Amino acid sequence: MAENPEAQAASGLNPSALTPLNAARLLSKASGHSITVEAIQVDLAAGAPANADGTINLVHYAAWLVREMAEK
Repeated sequence: MAENPEAQAASGLNPSALTPLNAARLLSKASGHSITVEAIQVDLAAGAPANADGTINLVHYAAWLVREMAEK
């Protein structure tokens, strides 16, 4: 299972294994828009890639988002 957000924050963020909470925080800061954990969970339910432990690879997730946007 993924480490808890506090442990992940204390040890540094790994962009290839972010918890949904840390992904939301990072993407919110980077974009200047509010990205919620719920929005990421909706994406995961819609087929966004996740690691076996439930964490998110930021590069794979970004590529999935680009593909999704291109299809609309």
